Amino acid sequence: PAPIRLRTPFSWLASPGAMSSPNRSVLEFLGKMLAAYGLWYLLYDLWLLPDGRLDAWISGSVAEVSGGLLAALGVDPAVQARVVALPGVPGVRIADGCNGLSTIGLFVGFVVAYPGRWTRRLAFIPLGMAAIYATNVARVAAMAVVQKHWPAAFDPLHGFGLTTIFYVVVFGLWVLWATYGGAEAPEASEPGADPGPEPAVA
Repeated sequence: PAPIRLRTPFSWLASPGAMSSPNRSVLEFLGKMLAAYGLWYLLYDLWLLPDGRLDAWISGSVAEVSGGLLAALGVDPAVQARVVALPGVPGVRIADGCNGLSTIGLFVGFVVAYPGRWTRRLAFIPLGMAAIYATNVARVAAMAVVQKHWPAAFDPLHGFGLTTIFYVVVFGLWVLWATYGGAEAPEASEPGADPGPEPAVA
């Protein structure tokens, strides 16, 4: 029997339908990724961020949902605009650039640059955006609790730990897309092996 080839995030590099050369495939992926990121930079950093309205809406939404999550966990938060606060502490303010929008742009760039079916891509992008949004909600809620009960750890977690989680989530989403939503990997077969009878046509 023919051996089964397991799919990996880089299986498309070996696909004859992807590119004639693996090096060209990698360069094409990197080129698309850089182009998508450059477009997002122009759109976000030079227009959306200075405008502020989209950031204000997303930040307010994240604050509201984070407050709802804390309330569901039995905590009594106060939510005002972009600020989520617990009693006795200043609270956590969700600033522009820290609400997940830039991370969403990075994620969409990965998915657009990597080979795959557009029907799957259009379904996967909203799911990934929702996952990043949920990650930010959990991050803000955790920061509010840490600020109240473990203030010495707030700055280190804010500066590295709870920010790095964004990149971990984006990497995980990219691996998921590359494994299940990307280009199909070719099935390997032994030279000279009998392919078996042709399937009947329905």
